[in-house]
Amino acid sequence: MSSTGENSTDHILSSADFELKREFFINGNTRDLKFRLHQLKKLKAAIKEMENEILQAVKTDLHKPDFEVIMSEVGLVYQEINYMVRRLKKMAKTRRVKTPLVHFHSVSRIYPQPLGVVLIIGPWNYPFQLLLVPLAGAIAAGNCVVLKPSNKSAQTSAVIGKVISSAFEKNYISVVQGSGSKIVPVLMDNFRFDHIFFSGSVPVGKEIRRAAAEELVPITLELGGKNPVVIDKNVNLTIAAHRIIWGKFLNAGQSCTSPDYLLIHEDIKDQFLNLAVKIIGSFYGSNPCASDHLTHIVNESRMEVLISYLKQGNIIYGGSYDREALVIEPTIIDQVDFNSPLMKEEIFGPILPVITFKTFKETLEIINRNPYPLVLYVFTSDSKVEKYFRENVPYGNGCINHTQIQFTNPHLPFGGIGFSGIGYYHGESSFRTFSHYKSIMKSGTLFDLKLKYPPFTKQAVKITSWFFK
Repeated sequence: MSSTGENSTDHILSSADFELKREFFINGNTRDLKFRLHQLKKLKAAIKEMENEILQAVKTDLHKPDFEVIMSEVGLVYQEINYMVRRLKKMAKTRRVKTPLVHFHSVSRIYPQPLGVVLIIGPWNYPFQLLLVPLAGAIAAGNCVVLKPSNKSAQTSAVIGKVISSAFEKNYISVVQGSGSKIVPVLMDNFRFDHIFFSGSVPVGKEIRRAAAEELVPITLELGGKNPVVIDKNVNLTIAAHRIIWGKFLNAGQSCTSPDYLLIHEDIKDQFLNLAVKIIGSFYGSNPCASDHLTHIVNESRMEVLISYLKQGNIIYGGSYDREALVIEPTIIDQVDFNSPLMKEEIFGPILPVITFKTFKETLEIINRNPYPLVLYVFTSDSKVEKYFRENVPYGNGCINHTQIQFTNPHLPFGGIGFSGIGYYHGESSFRTFSHYKSIMKSGTLFDLKLKYPPFTKQAVKITSWFFK
């Protein structure tokens, strides 16, 4: 590894290291399913060995409670690895498909093949899980991998480096460390990867896509957006309030799937707010800024952005913060200006704007101000309302009568649409993302239909037309 010269923790991938990966892949080392299964099990064993270090690292970076780290970081990685181990043989199996009659005496098959050397770039908000869940898919599909964790979660990035170096040789899987704005352009300018997987912000995602387009490198972009929560008046409000408050303030709102703003029927707004305030108190106590159950903000610059949002509406509850500790208490705001940054930018923090509506048409007009959300959450007991939002709002994924949990199901593809992302992953979708499905038709040689060759007779045209019809 060669140093960028910025500091001792910044490292970029050397040409020699990249070529070792390319050679390791070309030589067919990753194609054997037994090899892939063994590597998945090695990854799981390495994580188990360092689980306490991982918990401490994430706590240091984000003051995240152990329960949240286990539930939303380490646990999801274990789940994804287990999924791949149990289903790899089935996912990687050659599949025979039908062949049109016109190609009689031919057989068609689809062969899942690994892509090659792939780059996975992770974010800081779930620094362990959002890097290693796609890694499990890349390993299962038979690729060599370069991992780039976020330098904003430095302790977790360092532990990830230890996990990977303890489990794998660097000619197979390795980690590059340092500033993403410096390291990633160097990687993309100097090496042609066979796929790039990026989780992060929309502006950075656009830059990744531009750079990848130069070499026609396929990409997966897992981005974010303004995720609405719609609360119909026909709903169990107590359950809705608990699930929304939990989902919004999980990881202090620093989730791409976090509820971003609330659209609530005007008839039940006051009742909901009274419940929400009580629930916040039961979750985080009378002084949430001192709670061990509330994650902190990642850094000072992000803290200042969130503090500025507090001035862009009427604070119903919360609003306190501790700059030094990098913590903001759960805050609910109404009377927001749709043209303010609060309602144009992804909040990514523990601030929940509340907007009332009378008709569902109003909610569509508001949602379409920031189209293509990554997630839509709808709370209703009316299946017609559920269908209305499912069919009238383009969005990546979502829940009915809950928040966040769709992300934890490996059987559901996860991904965005439009501005919120390109491509899908989780479970078999991850395997597909990191695979090429090679299609091959094999024809027999016992006989050969001459009518398909020139010169073409009227009889040949008639027979061929009959076959296709």
